[in-house]
Amino acid sequence: MSFRRETDDGGLLGRDLGPTGWRNPIDSPGKAFESYSAKPPRKRSVEAEPEELLNTEESDKDRYLITYADLITLLLGLFILLYAISKVDTGKYAKVVTALGNTFGHSSPLVGKASAFKSAGTGKVIGLKENLNSLIKQYNYTGFITTEENERGVTIHILDDILFQSGKAELSAASKLVLQRLAVILRGLPNDLRVEGHTDNVPINSSLFPSNWHLSVARSLNTAYYLINNENISPEKVSIVGNSEYQPIVSNTTETGRASNRRVDIVIINK
Repeated sequence: MSFRRETDDGGLLGRDLGPTGWRNPIDSPGKAFESYSAKPPRKRSVEAEPEELLNTEESDKDRYLITYADLITLLLGLFILLYAISKVDTGKYAKVVTALGNTFGHSSPLVGKASAFKSAGTGKVIGLKENLNSLIKQYNYTGFITTEENERGVTIHILDDILFQSGKAELSAASKLVLQRLAVILRGLPNDLRVEGHTDNVPINSSLFPSNWHLSVARSLNTAYYLINNENISPEKVSIVGNSEYQPIVSNTTETGRASNRRVDIVIINK
């Protein structure tokens, strides 16, 4: 005989309902509490929003733009370098050449003076004559090279004794050294150069030079040609003239006068 008693009013005698079978005695009969799960809460999975996915796909597609931009930047730098190389500054070029000469044993204390010249409003170059006279004193060319300044510009008178042998037009090694030292200044000038050949009034008649005209032209030509080919003087700035005996600076009545008239002039023309 069982002593268990079941009740309809939600009593708990003789019945183990468990957590899911408990009833609220206040509620209606037979109504049990809501069941709760003992399992731990599920972790919410993080999923990319559609907009984020779209942005990621677009960024992957546009990555080539980084490489493209780098390429354009490098090409721009290349063209800037090519443009800079095409515009050669003659003054800076002269400084570099002279500096290299100093490194390899050729000294020149006039480095930097050519590029320091400034042009006045009238087209004259300030300080040019002073620098030429300094060079003449430095290398003991007094008596062989003189300078003159007039409305045309600055003229360098070079006697033929220091450049040529009598009746000849070939430059010697010593005369090339003279022109090389003068070119340190001439290279940095923006002015045009006019190389003029002169003779005395003593006629010449040889197989090479039928007249003083031929001799004066040949001397001016060889001087200008050396400056262009060996000293990097721009040929666009150089012209030559042969004046023969017709533009003396002193009288031809004495030997000293005739020696002064046999010369090559380098005229630095005012712009």
